[in-house]
Amino acid sequence: MYPVSDLIRNLADQHGRNRHNLLPILQGVVEQEKYLSEYSMIEIARELDLPASEVYGTATFYSFLEHKKMGKYIIRVCKTITCSMKGKNQVLLAIQEMLKLDVGETTPDGTFSLLQTNCLGFCHKAPAMLVNNEVFTDLTPEKVRDILSAYLKKQKEGVSHDN
Repeated sequence: MYPVSDLIRNLADQHGRNRHNLLPILQGVVEQEKYLSEYSMIEIARELDLPASEVYGTATFYSFLEHKKMGKYIIRVCKTITCSMKGKNQVLLAIQEMLKLDVGETTPDGTFSLLQTNCLGFCHKAPAMLVNNEVFTDLTPEKVRDILSAYLKKQKEGVSHDN
């Protein structure tokens, strides 16, 4: 991976340096870096000749543009009324108990971050969650434990292959 300033310059070359190119550049940084650091937002402002406050305001408006370091796997549980009515609270509790973390936290090893988010668009299959970009629907506490166990196994295998 290369320095974030090079990444931002490359994204600006690709998308353009106008105000309406801000969102794809922010998304590109998050895709590569997993979050928007204060430094990256300032660099984006410089590259696009925008006020840093405008970049920060845009970055913090959208729920999928994280502005703090997140875990390798970001779990987003839908918090809408439909998911709540269909068992979201039990699903969320199962995640919290299994991973020993609260909403907004990241596990000490940096593997998982847990967030709640607005509608994921799967009301007909509620409750729903995302793990990074993978969608899971019709959730139950048991199903969530199985899903997270698979991610834990994947993480463990990845670590053992790296050594």
